[in-house]
Amino acid sequence: MMSATKRGETGRVRRLAVVTVAGALLATGVAAVPATAATRTADPGTSGLDRQALRQTLDAVHEAGMYGIYSEARDGGRTWEGASGVADVDTGRPVGPDMVHRVGSITKSFTSVAVLQQVARGTVELDAPVGRYLPGLIPGERGQRITVRMLLNHTSHIADYVGLVFPSLLQPSGQSLDDNRFRRFTAEDLVEPALAAPPTGEPGVLPGSYSNTNYVILGMLLQKVTGEDAQQYITRNVIRKAGLRHTSFPRTPHIPGPHSKAYESLYGFIDPPRDYSVYDMSWAGPAGAITSTMDDLNRFYRALLRGELIGAAQLAEMQKTVPVLVGGVAALDYGLGLYSLDLPCGRFWGHDGGVFGMITQSLSTPDGKRQISIGLNRAKYQRIDENGNLEPSPIDAAMVQHLLVALCGTSQATAKAAAPSFVPFPADRVTIKR
Repeated sequence: MMSATKRGETGRVRRLAVVTVAGALLATGVAAVPATAATRTADPGTSGLDRQALRQTLDAVHEAGMYGIYSEARDGGRTWEGASGVADVDTGRPVGPDMVHRVGSITKSFTSVAVLQQVARGTVELDAPVGRYLPGLIPGERGQRITVRMLLNHTSHIADYVGLVFPSLLQPSGQSLDDNRFRRFTAEDLVEPALAAPPTGEPGVLPGSYSNTNYVILGMLLQKVTGEDAQQYITRNVIRKAGLRHTSFPRTPHIPGPHSKAYESLYGFIDPPRDYSVYDMSWAGPAGAITSTMDDLNRFYRALLRGELIGAAQLAEMQKTVPVLVGGVAALDYGLGLYSLDLPCGRFWGHDGGVFGMITQSLSTPDGKRQISIGLNRAKYQRIDENGNLEPSPIDAAMVQHLLVALCGTSQATAKAAAPSFVPFPADRVTIKR
């Protein structure tokens, strides 16, 4: 969720990738340890899921340094769920596979579905200027050049607001996080400073530039065309339509239901890591405020990819990708609130998310048959070397192994060998000054 760019800075600014699953640089692999993960199998029958390898690779992520991880893998009607580690480092309370989790930018997929529902109804045109629906919001010629599609696929080049409302992240320091823990942001609080900041490029120019501001504006657009608060509309027409029972936009700073604490490390600049599980998520809104479970995320993407939430024409639009830079460094093949990722065993669709203290990844085959959703309760766990570059973490390589075993059905040894050449490009980045 944290894509931030601060302009007009003097001195050296390092653009650093925040690793959601694999890491910008991978270690050569981490050997699995004996399985101690708490797991539950929905169907004990034989399937393409290697349950033993899943347990071992899940536990290896915890042993590599992640406080707690929960994961659900699916292959057709077969399901495997597991959790390893602790939800609270002070009490030792264990994590569980059904814990509710802040999913960050995965929220963008939900918001995009809501917008595409309006496209299907004829109330919104993808290639119409934003100024048609929100006159005056984007000043001058930009309001007529930036289209709804450009907001959805991050080619608007509107600056991201995160570094503007949490400026200490760029120092780096957690002071802004503490100062704003209970602040209630409005959409205008987020959008106005971003629109006042220099754009990252001309509207529509490729590559795009990942910006949370786009999806806050899309929330404003949804409210304008539906006459209903965007989060309420998404809840009623996307979350409930998908049959999700543990997914919501929380109304308070608390995570609803059983959950882990959320530990933020900020690359070692918050040491020891600080818990931000109690936090007003109005700063993220339709760009990243949803909480969910790993099971619900798999259900959501399965319903989306099978055409149960939007029609075939809208899904085809959602899967038209363009190159998008994240934090100015890594390129994503980004569609409309959805990105594709090519693994050794084929193409997968999904999204990832990172908020203060929590990281999430969800990926599915195009038919929604093979899936994994993963939640982590410690964010930005990597360290930065003296040159301002990310140091590879054993957690990154361990995560790659677990993800490959889940999605590709490979043996643990094969996944370990494949890890160094497999680098997912997560959407969560932050730029810091060192």
